[in-house]
Amino acid sequence: MLSDTDFLNVINLTPLVAIDLLIKNSNGDILLGKRNNRPAMGYWFVPGGRILKNETFDVAFERIVKNELNQQIAWDTAKFFGCFQHLYPDNFLNSENISTHYVVLSYEINLDTKLYNADLSEQHTEQAWWTIEDILSSEEVHPNTKAYFLSNKVE
Repeated sequence: MLSDTDFLNVINLTPLVAIDLLIKNSNGDILLGKRNNRPAMGYWFVPGGRILKNETFDVAFERIVKNELNQQIAWDTAKFFGCFQHLYPDNFLNSENISTHYVVLSYEINLDTKLYNADLSEQHTEQAWWTIEDILSSEEVHPNTKAYFLSNKVE
């Protein structure tokens, strides 16, 4: 793991690569968490996380799913949704004049809510299932999350 200073330098100089999870239940609702950390702190957002250096996509996916959902879901069972970019004016330390840029690989996962046991990660203060209509109409949902559902790919 990098020190905060080293990681802030990485954020200042490069984009980060991340995986976001579009978790759908049998009703077509989407799981969102209320962000506890910067960037996007205070907004409702889909679960996700960064890919670490020397970490393969499948290992990163499975680690992120485990950390965010307390579930074991294999990468090859998810449907690739698309590549997005997220640009934020701030960073995890809220240091002045350093923005955050993510290149995000998004994956759609169908999850049986009867088997889902919410275990909040350190990234979210709460989780809830949202309809796509509510996601698009709420000012509490971050625009980068709304972008997934404006792309008209979610069925």
